[in-house]
Amino acid sequence: MGRSPCCEKAHTNKGAWTKEEDDLLISYIKSHGEGCWRSLPKAAGLLRCGKSCRLRWINYLRPDVKRGNFTEEEDELIIKLHSLLGNKWSLIAGRLPGRTDNEIKNYWNTHIKRKLLSHGLDPQTHRPIITNNHQQQQSLQIAIQKKADSVEDGHSSSGMSTDEETMRCPDLNLDLSISLPRPSSPKMEVIVASSQNICLCCNIGFRSSEGCGSCQIKSINPHVIR
Repeated sequence: MGRSPCCEKAHTNKGAWTKEEDDLLISYIKSHGEGCWRSLPKAAGLLRCGKSCRLRWINYLRPDVKRGNFTEEEDELIIKLHSLLGNKWSLIAGRLPGRTDNEIKNYWNTHIKRKLLSHGLDPQTHRPIITNNHQQQQSLQIAIQKKADSVEDGHSSSGMSTDEETMRCPDLNLDLSISLPRPSSPKMEVIVASSQNICLCCNIGFRSSEGCGSCQIKSINPHVIR
């Protein structure tokens, strides 16, 4: 069995609220509190259903309702809370003082969702949107990595270590340098001093006149012994 309607739809006003209706609702709630929304319209003298009175009060007539545009801090907080809670607007509104769940939901659908899409983020998952080109690049990278892994496995299965492969194919030093021939070192010239033929008589202290007649001193600079 379904829930009974809160009021008779045929005898209620619809459409925009008038200033007189707002004043009646504000005056009654200030005097009696919110109470039961099903019985409030009749007690306040309003031809409105209880749901309409509740939404009018919560979203527009409450004294603590925050007016004006959302700030950047509120935008960031809404995005963070939505990434954690999803579309639970009542829970999100409970963490934004002065903002209603209906107001936050409308702001999300009209502003924040477009903001996330313009930054390349999915509004539901809050993750980057992957395009077809990006998927193709990822598939190509995976295929190249698998090919490289298979080649490495083939080398390792051959049973030859890296050192053995290096011994079979040693690195050749192909760095060649061309330079001019070094000049030959000049031969050391041996300077032979001309020997001086000095007579034995001169060495033992005889004068030149007292020496033997056959003694001849051949020298560039003859010595004179006194």
